Amino acid sequence: MYLGIHQPTWLTRIPDIPLLLSHRRLAGRRTLPRAVTTWALDSGGFSELQLHGGWHTPAPSYVHAVRRYTTEIGNLAWCAPQDWMCEPHILKRTGLTVHEHQRRTVQNLLRLRDLAPELPWVPVLQGFTPPDYERCADLYERAGINLDAEPLVGVGSVCRRQHTAEVQQIMGTLAARGLRLHGFGVKISGLARYADALASSDSMAWSKRGRHVPGCTPSHRSESNCITFALAWHRQVQERLHPGTEPMAC
Repeated sequence: MYLGIHQPTWLTRIPDIPLLLSHRRLAGRRTLPRAVTTWALDSGGFSELQLHGGWHTPAPSYVHAVRRYTTEIGNLAWCAPQDWMCEPHILKRTGLTVHEHQRRTVQNLLRLRDLAPELPWVPVLQGFTPPDYERCADLYERAGINLDAEPLVGVGSVCRRQHTAEVQQIMGTLAARGLRLHGFGVKISGLARYADALASSDSMAWSKRGRHVPGCTPSHRSESNCITFALAWHRQVQERLHPGTEPMAC
C-alpha cells in the first residue's frame, strides 16, 4: 500500500514505505526534496475537475513538471495521467458524459506518452458501473495500448465507494483480464473484499481519521497531518493485510 501524504518533505523522512503525493502539492515549488523512498505521483485530477470543471494545466506543462520531479526528487515509480474522474458530481461539474471522460482520459495518456515516452505513465481506467470500466479498457486497446502488458493499470472513481460489492465486481472483472491493478483510494474495507485482485493501492484514510484525534504534541491541534500517526496507521494496515509478519521499518 502506498501511503498518501500531504507534505513533500515527508519524501525525505520515510525511507522504507512507498508514498503517493499529488502534483498539486509540488507544482510551483522553487526547491524540491530528494526522495529517500519509492513514490508515485497523482495528477490531482479530482481537485482540478472539481474546482475548474476541466483541466486547466496543459499537457506540455504537466510533462515539464514530471520531468523535473524525476530529476530533482528521484525514485519516481510511476505517474498518473491527467485523467477524468466519473463520479456523478464531477460529471455534473464538467457537463460531460462518462464516455467523453473516458475518451479524454485515453487521449491524454497517448498525448503524454507522445510528449515524454521516457516517463513512467500508467493508464488509468475510469467509469462508474462495471460495464463502464470494461468499455474504458476496450478504448485503450483500440488505441493501441496493450493493458495486460502494462506494469500497472490504475482504477479511478472508486474511492468513495471502495468498500462496495459493485467495486469488488469491477476489480474482479478487470483482474480477470490479466491486468495488474492499482486501486486509487482503496482502504482496508475495500482490501478486505478484493485485495487479491490488486497489485497495489493507496490511501490517505489516516488523515481523515486523524482529524478526530487530539494532537500528540502542543503544536498539533489534531493528528490529520502527523507523520507519527500516519506511520502507525500504515503499520496497522500492513499487519491486517499480512498477519504474523514483521511490520515494515519506518
